Amino acid sequence: MTWFLIPAFIWLAWFSFRYAWWKPTVSYKYPRILMYHMISEPKSGAKFNGLRVSPKLFERQVKWFSDNGWNFVTMSELMAYGSEVPEKTVALTFDDGFEDNLLNAHPIMEKYGAKGTLYLVIDRHERDWSTQKKAHHNSGELVKEAKLSDEQVRGMIDSGLWEIGGHTETHANLAVISEDQKQEEILGAKQKLEALFGIKVDSFAYPFGIYTPEDPEHVCIAGHTNAVTTVEGINRSLMTNRFELDRIKISGKDNFFAFICRVRTGKRGLKK
Repeated sequence: MTWFLIPAFIWLAWFSFRYAWWKPTVSYKYPRILMYHMISEPKSGAKFNGLRVSPKLFERQVKWFSDNGWNFVTMSELMAYGSEVPEKTVALTFDDGFEDNLLNAHPIMEKYGAKGTLYLVIDRHERDWSTQKKAHHNSGELVKEAKLSDEQVRGMIDSGLWEIGGHTETHANLAVISEDQKQEEILGAKQKLEALFGIKVDSFAYPFGIYTPEDPEHVCIAGHTNAVTTVEGINRSLMTNRFELDRIKISGKDNFFAFICRVRTGKRGLKK
C-alpha cells in the first residue's frame, strides 16, 4: 500500500524545491529592498505578467508589513541609516514609471503609511524598451501600458510618500552603448529629473539589471549615493556594496506564500 505515498513524496519534493520553505530566515536586522514594476491585473496571454502584481495581492503584502511592525522607508532614508538600520525595515521600489503605480499602488500605500522609491525613465512614453534586452520582445506590450505624466509624478512627490530615482533617459541597455551615451543616460537623466521636479536624485536602478563592471563608477561619478540591481537577495551591508544593492523580486506570478518566502530569505525556492 506504500505506493500510494509516492505521489505525496513527489509533491513534497516539488514543493520544497519550488519554495525552499525549510531555509532559515535571514535576520530581520537586515533591511529588505523590494522590486515592483506594475500594480495591475494580469492580462490573458501577456508576456510580462510577472511584472504585474494585482492590487489585491499588493495590498495583502503591504498590510502584512504594516501588521507585523515593519518600518517603511525610501531609498534615501534607508541609506541615511548607514550601519544602524532599525530591525524590520523595508524599502518598496518601483521601476520604470507606470501609471498604475499612482492609480493602484498609491492609495494602498497611503492607507498603510507606506513609502516608495520610483525609478523613473525620462523618455518613457511610446517606447518599447524590452527590445533593448531581447530583440524578439517586440510585441509592443509595454508600449501600450500607460505611463505617468510629469504632472502625476509631481503629485506623487508632493504627497510625501514617494521619492524619485534615476533609471536612465531611455531605459538603455548599458552594456551595449558607448561611454558618451552612458554619461547622457545616467548623468543626463539625473540632471533632468532634478531640474524638472526640483528635487535631489540620490538613487539609481540599472535598466534590466544589466551593467558592466565599470558602470557603478559611472553612477557614483554622476552624483548618486546608491544603486540597486535586479540580483535577488538581502543585503547584509548597505555601505560595502552601495552601488550594487540586491533586491527582492516581487512577481505577479507568485502567491502569498511565495512572497513570504522571498521576504524571509531573499529568494523563492532554490533557484529563484
